Amino acid sequence: MLDRQVCKLRTKDVASIKVLWRNQFVEETTWEAEEDMKKRYPHLFEPREIPDQGIVARPETGPDGSANLMVWHCSIPGKTATDWEGGFYPMTMHFSENYPYKPPKCKFPQGFFHPNVYPSGKVRPQSILNQDHGWSPVITVKQILMGIHYLLDWPSTNYPAQIEGYNIYIQDNVEYKRRVRQQAEQYPTLF
Repeated sequence: MLDRQVCKLRTKDVASIKVLWRNQFVEETTWEAEEDMKKRYPHLFEPREIPDQGIVARPETGPDGSANLMVWHCSIPGKTATDWEGGFYPMTMHFSENYPYKPPKCKFPQGFFHPNVYPSGKVRPQSILNQDHGWSPVITVKQILMGIHYLLDWPSTNYPAQIEGYNIYIQDNVEYKRRVRQQAEQYPTLF
């Protein structure tokens, strides 16, 4: 189970890495062992930006400046040449102590218009990567974000979460596109 946080600390000329489990000290190692840490906790060392897609994801910052790796704030841009273009859609990812064995909860703002997003803003987990067989711990944060980026313009009709969004998407393409463009105007960039 991944409920560990990796904190890098520099003290004078000595660099170290501290591993915390439920905010309790577990181990300390040196920068030389960082490659080993990357193998053990690869998701913590993934890029925070996906430059070719324009997606940005950052851990929540506490009042003391520390990073909370269990909550990430993301900005997902609408794809170029789609009705989603121009919007930078805010989303939060909440990781449980059971990650990567349980998927993070991905949530847009309440009322977000999309067939695969519940009225509460929560993304229907199965729709993220069109998973018919459930979650797999080998799916990375980057894959989740890229899956949601793709899902914006290509909703899954197999996993509707929002009745209104689903019905409009299926029955009235003109109205669906109008609602998407209207929503794109509501969300300027966060970062």
